[in-house]
Amino acid sequence: MAESGSLRTLLDGIWSNNPGLVQFLGLCPLLAVTNTAINGLGLGLATLAVLVLSNLLVSLCRNLIPNEVRLPVFVLIIASLVTVIELLFKAFLFDLYLSLGIFIPLIVTNCAILARAEAFASRHSPGAAVLDGIAMGAGFILLLVTLGALREIIGRGSLFYGADSLFGPMATNFEIQLFPESSGLLLAVLPPGAFIGLGLLVAAKNYFDARAVSLSTMQLQSNDATQ
Repeated sequence: MAESGSLRTLLDGIWSNNPGLVQFLGLCPLLAVTNTAINGLGLGLATLAVLVLSNLLVSLCRNLIPNEVRLPVFVLIIASLVTVIELLFKAFLFDLYLSLGIFIPLIVTNCAILARAEAFASRHSPGAAVLDGIAMGAGFILLLVTLGALREIIGRGSLFYGADSLFGPMATNFEIQLFPESSGLLLAVLPPGAFIGLGLLVAAKNYFDARAVSLSTMQLQSNDATQ
C-alpha cells in the first residue's frame, strides 16, 4: 500500500498535477530560461532542492508555527534556502549562475513552492512532504528540460549546449550539433517561442489524457458487452 501511495504521489507531480503543465505555476522562470536544455536543467535542479528542503522544514515545524503567521514563516524558510542555493551556484557553478541570472533568487517567488508548503507539507509527515517535493520538482525539471531541448534544437540546431557550465570541463564535448545554427528558427529561442512551445506541450498532454480516457471508456464498454 505504501509503495502504491508513493507511486501515485510521483505520478501526480510528474504528470497529473504537474506544476507547469497543469497548475501553471512558476511560468516566469520556466519561460525565461528554457532557451537551452542545460539552463532548464540547472534551474530545475535548484528548484527541486528548494522544494524538497522547504517541504521538509515546513513539515518538521508545522506544529510549532502559529496559524496566523504561517505564510510569512514559510516565505522566510524558502528565501533562506534560495539564498543558500544562490551562493552555492556562485561558488561552484558560476558560468551557469551568470546564464540563469536573476531567476535563481526569483525562485523565492515561485508560487509552486509556497503552494506545496501550504497545501501539503504543513499537513503531512516529513517523509510524505519530502516525497511530494521530489515529485513536484521532478515534474518541473522534466518540463523545463523538455521545453529547453525543443527550443534549443529548433532554434540553434544543437542539444546540451553549455553542458560544461553545469557538469564541468568533462562535459565540454557533450554538445550535439544536429544541423548548422544558421539554419535554426530564431523565433524558437526568443520569448514568443517559449509561449508557443509551452502551449504545444500543454496541448500534447491534454491530448494524451483525453486519449487515455477514451480508451478506458471503450474498454469498459467492451467488457460490459461481453458480459
